[in-house]
Amino acid sequence: MRDDDPRLPSSPGFWRSPLRGPWFTSVLGLVLLVGITVLFVTGLVSYAAYNPGLSPVNDQTPDKGILGFYLFAWPTHPYWLYRLTQGLHVTLGITLIPVLLAKLWSVVPRLFALPPARSLAHALERISLLLLVGGGLFEFTTGVLNVQLDYVFPGSFYPLHFYGAWVFFAAFVAHAALKAPTALRAVRRRGRKQGEAVTARPAEESLVSPRPDPPTVSRRGALGFVGGASLLLLVTTVGQSVGGALRRTALLAPHGGADPGDGPNGFQINKTAAYAGIDAQETDEEAWRLVVTGPSGTVRLSRAQLLRMPQHSSALPIACVEGWSTADQWWRGVRLRDLAALVGHDGDPPDVFVESLQRHGAFRRAALRANQVADPRSLLALHVNGEDLSPDHGYPARVIVPAAPGVLNTKWVARLTFGDL
Repeated sequence: MRDDDPRLPSSPGFWRSPLRGPWFTSVLGLVLLVGITVLFVTGLVSYAAYNPGLSPVNDQTPDKGILGFYLFAWPTHPYWLYRLTQGLHVTLGITLIPVLLAKLWSVVPRLFALPPARSLAHALERISLLLLVGGGLFEFTTGVLNVQLDYVFPGSFYPLHFYGAWVFFAAFVAHAALKAPTALRAVRRRGRKQGEAVTARPAEESLVSPRPDPPTVSRRGALGFVGGASLLLLVTTVGQSVGGALRRTALLAPHGGADPGDGPNGFQINKTAAYAGIDAQETDEEAWRLVVTGPSGTVRLSRAQLLRMPQHSSALPIACVEGWSTADQWWRGVRLRDLAALVGHDGDPPDVFVESLQRHGAFRRAALRANQVADPRSLLALHVNGEDLSPDHGYPARVIVPAAPGVLNTKWVARLTFGDL
């Protein structure tokens, strides 16, 4: 068979859809240009929120080298910061899936164009496209799997998603620099009528069919369909980040539907006490002791002793990397900076290394920066919404810090070590 045989995908005549064309592809591309840029920035922000430069236990992507050039100390103001940035990252990522798939469909003829490389520059462009398409599919797939708590990919999500993002975005920037001017020109010219003769530039020949099928929907109608699919995904996802009554609409987000259980402890969790292997005998009030270490030595505190210390309250949400967050909960307990003062840090408190009774799994230990310890809203919480913490919410004590990712709000706390990390 010849390369121009219409039975071969390498032939322009093989692709008969009248929807394909520079205008349709350009509109989708410009939407992705804005959306993916926001995704990349919020993804980097999410990584910075883990304070990976503070302590190796927080660093889920070792050997990142120069890729960590932008890291900064994560703030505690405003207290809903991580809830906003990570909710935007996850919700926007899911919402853009129809746009991404439509864009890939619109340019699929180019993947089969022959010869595969007309020149060295063309070969480099094709390689960048492979990185772009492969990286995009990889990032969106691993992101969705992480949101759904399905860790079926090999290795840890954090380094896979982090390094994949840099590879994908590098290819994306190169592609955008080459194609954005062309896309803008195509949008200005607006879409041509489907089925009319088109005088295409060489770069557009593989998009416009020379023998289009009769149209059944307009290009604007197809864009409306893509937009409607994105809107549907938005409506069935955003409630997990917004909370309130919209939470029940979050059918595609993890733990969608009603909050678990009733009462003061009836709000969302990821990790139960049973999953974390917490032994009820260890958390019994007679057996459990909090070990606090600092320059003046080590003290061991029972829950009763903690309750006799000055108690403070904070209204804070929990926000997790999967994009979900709770409404503000009322936490009550001992300020972290008061515990630092108890072991010799009378002035500005230092960093703290937090250890949990949990023995296995990620983030059973975590480090918090000095500014997080110093914030008066940062607590070793003993109560939530007027009642004792439930076992699943970290009884007998858990950390709660404004604007920190949920995994840094360690549950079932066993030890606090204050000092510069």
